[in-house]
Amino acid sequence: MKQDRYRTHRELLARATICALFTLLSVNILRGYLQTGHITGLLLLVSEFLVVVLTFARRPAGLVDRSAGATVVTLVSVVGPLLLRASDETGLLPDAATAGLLALGLVVVVVGKMTLGRSFGLVPANRGVVVAGPYAFVRHPIYSGYLVTHVAFFLAHPRIWNVALVVVSDVALIVRALVEERVLDHDASYRAYCQRVGWHFVPGLF
Repeated sequence: MKQDRYRTHRELLARATICALFTLLSVNILRGYLQTGHITGLLLLVSEFLVVVLTFARRPAGLVDRSAGATVVTLVSVVGPLLLRASDETGLLPDAATAGLLALGLVVVVVGKMTLGRSFGLVPANRGVVVAGPYAFVRHPIYSGYLVTHVAFFLAHPRIWNVALVVVSDVALIVRALVEERVLDHDASYRAYCQRVGWHFVPGLF
């Protein structure tokens, strides 16, 4: 009984912390969108505020990886992209191209999160296997979308700082995805799903 109360309190604290942090992030994104009116700002707002909604509504996890390694890769992959900084340097592609890539990545992220629904979580865990929508093509469509947005941002703002952050954050994101698969592999339905969907991020590539 005492152990159950501890788990409940830990879960509530985790939810409250994530919701508070991403609410603050969403407020900052909203301010930026109101100043610029860019559609990518609106998509980013929807994407990050969905974290608040889905974290609040998520179902309890059947299995969670609370190891130090899983915690580190999760933190790095989440916090790293928040440290990316715009620059006045000329982008490696025209602005219209990088904006299009950014919008495409964010649409994939939003659709992936909405499809995942109450199975959404930040830490590697099993909150139910989802196989519909973009999950019918790749195992980690949300991460695929984030990878596209990170590359698009770097192409628009090619600073050494951004290069380092994109590399470190995305390596952590890929490791995080593989850790999630290791957790989910305990579920027979997920193993069956992996028999049908072999690609992690990009069909035909990886």
